[in-house]
Formats: sequence, C-alpha cells, structure tokens
Amino acid sequence: MLKAVLLDISGELHEDGRALPGAVEAVARLQARELALRFVTNTSRKTSERVHAELRELGFAVAPEQVFTAPAAIRAHLLAHELRPYLLIHPDLEPEFAGLDTADPDAVVLGDAAERLDYRHLDAAFGLLQRGAPLLTVGTNRYFRQGGELHLDVGPFVRALEYAAEIEATVLGKPAAGFFRAVLEDAGVEPHEALMVGDDVECDVAAALELGLEACLVRSGKYRDGDEARAPGAACEDDLAALVARRFPE
Repeated sequence: MLKAVLLDISGELHEDGRALPGAVEAVARLQARELALRFVTNTSRKTSERVHAELRELGFAVAPEQVFTAPAAIRAHLLAHELRPYLLIHPDLEPEFAGLDTADPDAVVLGDAAERLDYRHLDAAFGLLQRGAPLLTVGTNRYFRQGGELHLDVGPFVRALEYAAEIEATVLGKPAAGFFRAVLEDAGVEPHEALMVGDDVECDVAAALELGLEACLVRSGKYRDGDEARAPGAACEDDLAALVARRFPE
C-alpha cells in the first residue's frame, strides 16, 4: 500500500520561476490524501529556507518540514563529524552554512558553484583532498535545465576531483541511499510504501528503484527522449498533473 510520495522540485514543480501547468493543483490533491508528502532536491544554489519560500510564493501548500535538500544534509554531516569545510559553493548558498567553523579546513564541500568552479578554487580543493580531506557533495547530477537549455551541474566537477585526487566523493543528496533513507525514516514508511517522482532518470528514478521504491519518470524538466530505457520498471508520465490524474483520480 502506498503511504508516501517523494517529489523532485525543479523541472517537475516549476521551471525558471514559474509553476509548471497543473503542478500546484496536483500537489494540493496529494496533500489532501492520507499520504506523507516530501519534497526532495539537490539544488545547491538556494538555501532550504529559500526553496521553501519559493514553493509557497508559487502557490504550493508546503510546510518547511516537508522539504529535504542536499545542502542541509551536508550541514548536518559536517556538524555530526565536527568537520571544518572548505566551501566551494554558490554565493547564494552561503547562508546554509552560516556559523560553521571554516578555519583551517579539513573537508571539501562541493556544490554547483557556478563561476567559482574555476582553476584556482578547484586546485585549492584538490590540495586539501591530497592531504586527506573528504570530498562531500550534493550529488552527481550531470546537468540541469534553465532557460530552456541544459547546463553543466556539479557531477562533472565531482568526477574531475575524484579522478585527480584518486578518491571517492561522499554524496549526501540524491542518488545516495542515505539521503533517501533519511527521507523515508522521517515519513515513517518503508521503501516499498513510497513513490519517487522525478525528471532525472539517474538520480531520481533509477536510484529510487534500486532501493525498492516505486518510481515515476516525468517528461518535463531535464527529461530527454529515450530516458525511459535507462530505468526499466519505472512508470512514465508527461508531467506530475498527468500522474496524479491517473494514479489518484478524484
């Protein structure tokens, strides 16, 4: 029996600051049912607070505790392990890590840092990794969609540092099993009782299937023709509104 639904945010609920057609109504219908609804994202250009605020501004009835972001998971990890981070992150994300000790860093936090992903910053991170600092990242997403085009995400830079330093990054967002398990634990459900809906066939859909969740790939956001073949066993719908109409009819 389905007890929880996990929804990716960018490319599924909104794009370029606009709610996607039917998404607000679809979320409202899900919220009205006896389902644990959670909103999960790897975005590393916005704080958790900002993600929640933007959803509310677009008309989505979302409570702060329903939002799970990869940067928030990284902050919790840093505190739990008493690590001092070198923050290679987007300027807009800095408030998420306010108050942490960053002097003499002994860990590298890598996000979608945009223009900061230059040689100087990447080389500084490489130096720390050579000296034994762990590499913590929001995810391994290859690209994201903005302005109707695909753009490089953090994944290629994670792979570059892994290759150069001969280490393996610790992923604390999707597709990491630990991230999904934390969300499921918060929702109070087992994997087989949850449905993950997303536009990223690797980090959303295939990862969820591997953990035993149901999964649905939506043909919005970063979806590309043929992605269905990369996640056999997943359902596929044009968008969230279509999924809700079929799976949860009124």
